[in-house]
Amino acid sequence: MGHDHSRPAVAAPPRVRRVLIATVVPLFLVTLVAALVLWPRDAPEVGGGEDAPRYHGTVERVVTEACPPAPETPEGTTAGPCGIATIAVETGPDAGQRVETPLPTGAGSPSVEVDDKVVLVVLTDPADPTVSSYSIAAHQRGKPLIWLALVFAVAIVAFGRWRGLAALGGLAASFAILLTFVLPGISAGQAPLPVAITGAALIMFVVLYLTHGVTAQTSVAVLGTLASLVLTGLLGSLATAFTHLTGYGSEDATTLSMFQADVDLHGLLLAGIIIGSLGVLDDVTVTQAATVTELAHANPDLTRLQLYRAATRVGRAHIASTVNTIVLAYAGASLPLLLLLTADTRGVTEIVTSEFLAQEIVRSIVATLGLIAAVPITTGLAALVTTAGRGGTTTPRPRRPAGERDEALAALSGPRVATGPNNIPDGPGRPGNTESTW
Repeated sequence: MGHDHSRPAVAAPPRVRRVLIATVVPLFLVTLVAALVLWPRDAPEVGGGEDAPRYHGTVERVVTEACPPAPETPEGTTAGPCGIATIAVETGPDAGQRVETPLPTGAGSPSVEVDDKVVLVVLTDPADPTVSSYSIAAHQRGKPLIWLALVFAVAIVAFGRWRGLAALGGLAASFAILLTFVLPGISAGQAPLPVAITGAALIMFVVLYLTHGVTAQTSVAVLGTLASLVLTGLLGSLATAFTHLTGYGSEDATTLSMFQADVDLHGLLLAGIIIGSLGVLDDVTVTQAATVTELAHANPDLTRLQLYRAATRVGRAHIASTVNTIVLAYAGASLPLLLLLTADTRGVTEIVTSEFLAQEIVRSIVATLGLIAAVPITTGLAALVTTAGRGGTTTPRPRRPAGERDEALAALSGPRVATGPNNIPDGPGRPGNTESTW
């Protein structure tokens, strides 16, 4: 076994393959058993009431008019665009007919123009159920999303070829595991932390081996990722307990607790840290395993310790940029929250130590610590596997015979070769010419 991102690497010794198989296969079987034990069998159905019927339509005409001033707002200010939109209904009982509906107003309401594809909802008058009307709920986003997904897939396959196709398969497998195991398991009341670790391990096995092949190098990345995931979970448990986080630090979590009171929001916070760390962890572990393999291929004389030190220097540079990536990713996802903080009148210390911001700080720190630990763990494993065939010692290169070395040194130390007008030697056999010697 062995692997390289650009060419087949030299196969690992049989003893190394046997050790890796004896290590990885039991871990995979344990993951499968854990998934079967935690698999959601009685996921509760969330009852949020009956949704209003939704149908598709196309905007054919928009007539705007001045909005009457609202009593609670100063004169001259308006709540938004006012007017009537004529829409051709495409689905539902009124398909083929044209209906008129008021333009949506208020914060976050969609802005519609002629030829826009929209989603319509039917609202029934509570006082008279026989009276109903259409209202614009949102834009249709199905086709734009499909086109974006196609561009995404074509770009990946065009650049990555078969590896890109395997990456798409791994992405599909990740979403399948999240949607069929992790989310239903947590909704069914299972402890979020073991569900997240098991789901992340399943994603890791499928994605890494599918994308990078069943090789010794991939097995090293799998072991490094799994060890780092477990360490991240332990660090997350300690950090959230130390900072007394409850998981109620966001409006989404509070809303979820209203619909599903049996969900452990503290465990859900830990699960989010683990799932969020997985994508960056497998990037680092695969890179470190590949770096050790490349260094050993480029210089077979490197000892195990030299391989570890050289690859760790690469890992330090990778971590330096990845830490910034993690923080910016969390900051981007929480940008509305950060903007809200700038308008907060409380002191800086009180804001930073509040749960909704402390939660993001702990999330970033724990993910970074797990990422840092992944570098020495994976690099050490890769150095052990790569040098296992030679026991970690150097293999001396063959030396030239003494006579050939003396002749080469004499040729190199002799007078310079006479050259012609184009700085080309006049020919072999001249004093100092090394062509015949070499």
